[in-house]
Amino acid sequence: MTDTIRVLIVDDQPLIRMGFTMVLNAEADIEIVGEANNGEEAIRMVESRRPDVVLMDVRMPQMDGIEATERIIGAHPDVRVVVLTTFDLDEYAFSAVRAGASGFLLKDAHPRELTAAIRSAHAGDASLSPRVTRRMLDLFGKSLPAEDPATPALDHLTEREREVFLAIGRGLTNAEIGAELFVSESTVKTHVGRVLAKLEARDRVQAVILAHRMGLIPRD
Repeated sequence: MTDTIRVLIVDDQPLIRMGFTMVLNAEADIEIVGEANNGEEAIRMVESRRPDVVLMDVRMPQMDGIEATERIIGAHPDVRVVVLTTFDLDEYAFSAVRAGASGFLLKDAHPRELTAAIRSAHAGDASLSPRVTRRMLDLFGKSLPAEDPATPALDHLTEREREVFLAIGRGLTNAEIGAELFVSESTVKTHVGRVLAKLEARDRVQAVILAHRMGLIPRD
């Protein structure tokens, strides 16, 4: 992992790309390595520019962000993809996460949220904000099983691991979990890895969804 985070911006709207570029160029630890206006161009630029994080729009011409995300993650599992979406999340955005994206970023996000999302994704600490998670589950909750197959695996979690799992479900980052539980961030990372392994969750995003599916996170 390098000190500078290499970012590729993918969006078919030039003004969106320009806005993100202006914000990110002001950050000393972030470097824009390219801009793409569709999925096909994004795949080519990932090959040539080797970004650490891709900001990926979902609805684009020629190739949408879903297929592009799946192909990028399949070829470059170390690259993190953060999906760009509106507050009214749709099935396209949800499918992008299932394709391997690290999380959502709302297009109307504050600049601090944008930079935080990029840094979190780069650190392998991507998460879904509570309002995004709630909206996603409101949209697709009817199609989810009443009890997730991973539920029995909760019995294999230690008390501390269960606390970490619940904190993940609430959308907390490793640093926030460490502060809440009075442990170091490195200790939290160890617990997170064990939680994901025991629940057979692909990544942190899936763990958030599992926590909500299991009814462990209060609806409010």
